[in-house]
Amino acid sequence: MIGYVVGVLLLLGGGFAVIAGLGVLRLPDVLVRMHASTKAGTLACGLIIAAGMVFFADLPVLFRGGLIVGFLMLTAPVAAHMIGRAALRTGAAPQTRDMTKKSG
Repeated sequence: MIGYVVGVLLLLGGGFAVIAGLGVLRLPDVLVRMHASTKAGTLACGLIIAAGMVFFADLPVLFRGGLIVGFLMLTAPVAAHMIGRAALRTGAAPQTRDMTKKSG
């Protein structure tokens, strides 16, 4: 039964990692790419680490896994904020839709 739980967690984590990679490749500007990489990437890492924690089920592994996930949750938003701030300060304008134009 634990093998199924670990398998599902790994598949979900791998799926979110693929989504994060596709987001970085396909999205239009720095700010949106950064959002995709930090949100989906953090979730992917968390799920994969959770799979390792469930598989090993040992107190030191659980402790280290919890520390790693906590560190990711603390640093990913700060890193995303700093990347976005640096991008705006260097002149990377976000891509926007002009809503004032009337079509037709």
